[in-house]
Amino acid sequence: MKIILASSEVVPFAKTGGLADVCGALPTELEKLGHQVAVFMPGYRCVQRVDTTIQTLPVELELPIGDKLETVQIGKAKLPDSNVDVYFVMHDDYYHREGLYGDQNGDYQDNCERYVLFCRAVLESIREFDLQPDLVHANDWQTGLIPALLKTEYSENPLYGDIASLLTVHNLAYQGLFPAESMPLTGIDQKYFNWEQMEFHGQLNFLKTGLVFADAINTVSPTYAREIQTVDQGCGLERVLQGRSDRLFGIINGIDPNDWNPSIDSHLEHHFTADFDPAVGCEGKAKCKQSLQTEANLETRADVPLIGIVGRLASQKGWSLILPVLRNWLENVDAQWVILGTGDPDYHDVLTSLHRSHPKKLSLALDFSNPYAHRIEAGADMFAMPSQYEPCGLNQMYSMAYGTIPVVRQTGGLADTVVNANGETIDNKTATGFSFTDYSVEALNETLHRAANVFTNQKKVWHQMMIAGMTTDWSWGSSAKKYEQLYGKTVQWAKEPVK
Repeated sequence: MKIILASSEVVPFAKTGGLADVCGALPTELEKLGHQVAVFMPGYRCVQRVDTTIQTLPVELELPIGDKLETVQIGKAKLPDSNVDVYFVMHDDYYHREGLYGDQNGDYQDNCERYVLFCRAVLESIREFDLQPDLVHANDWQTGLIPALLKTEYSENPLYGDIASLLTVHNLAYQGLFPAESMPLTGIDQKYFNWEQMEFHGQLNFLKTGLVFADAINTVSPTYAREIQTVDQGCGLERVLQGRSDRLFGIINGIDPNDWNPSIDSHLEHHFTADFDPAVGCEGKAKCKQSLQTEANLETRADVPLIGIVGRLASQKGWSLILPVLRNWLENVDAQWVILGTGDPDYHDVLTSLHRSHPKKLSLALDFSNPYAHRIEAGADMFAMPSQYEPCGLNQMYSMAYGTIPVVRQTGGLADTVVNANGETIDNKTATGFSFTDYSVEALNETLHRAANVFTNQKKVWHQMMIAGMTTDWSWGSSAKKYEQLYGKTVQWAKEPVK
């Protein structure tokens, strides 16, 4: 199958979140399955900082943005360690900026134009470079116009008439909303600006547009696919998604076993595998904990539970729960915490104050370091991730791969990946973590205490949970096969009218 994957960010060229990881890893895995994949992304300024050779193709495309024409060039390179072509849409005025979507003043005011241009460049490149895909895989709001253009302006062109489209929603909260006056910039007939298709409470909505016109939709976990059809997590689009529920699916993201693997991780002083006796424990993991405690300026104690947190300091990640629990634990519980991340300045201030009051129990790094993140995953006993919502989540999978027991809220991908420890799952040796349902301080506190009790008093059970998590296949290989199956269905559905 010939596939084009379009995304606003792709590792290693540009990244703000998990979208980039998916779009950097999935094409390589699809190529291994025998498919021909090409990737399209904007040619941002940061792309030029990547150590790779980008060839500027001897072609210029003139593309309409409203009543004007813009000229773009196309660059071309390879995804690392693959034969996958990456095409960069080059336009200095629109993309040669320090930020991807905005700066310190907020979102760029011309984001509508920037991503109209990108969507049109992807489709015109199909003709210009004779790519002839079976399917275009669009990702998030920035590519939401591609399915609409295929079903409207390009539908009568025999070159495009049989091309299927799949839209993946990585986070429904980001929708690409623009004033109604922006509709002419898309070049799509004004008649489609209605409440059933492109209009959303008086605004143009790129993500809704993609959801309506795509031949199939998926998101990054089965539970999140169900959750976004509810009022609580539908972000105003729940009725649109309910109406397309027969073509809405969830596929869990994978992780890169070459990057996240405690047996070969170059960021670790000590390596380890799941091949250890649960009655004895893992010597390499114990050494990583000791090294982490030393690096974090904490007392080197094997008996105390060491709890790690890595990620954005944002409300979505459950900080309204974490802070009260953390304050209580620092005062009353014999445990250590290591926190790495940046985000909301208010959270920075509170955490800094707690660190100053309890430096022997809380280690704090208000920045981001990929090597340190790896060492936290390897050295911590538990990983706290009580998210308010979590489309997929990667840190819980990193944790399990490193024998670190996740403590999570049952939402989105966290519910799909972490097997809660209870009598049955402990007995059948499938438990990999501890989870709770209610978004409350009490629920998080109780679940952490439950985990700490097993850590302290049931070492063999704890070690068996480590083994269960470490021996689960978290790689992209299994996820890619599910995408392969969904692509096949989508190509068939493309021959039918959208309901």
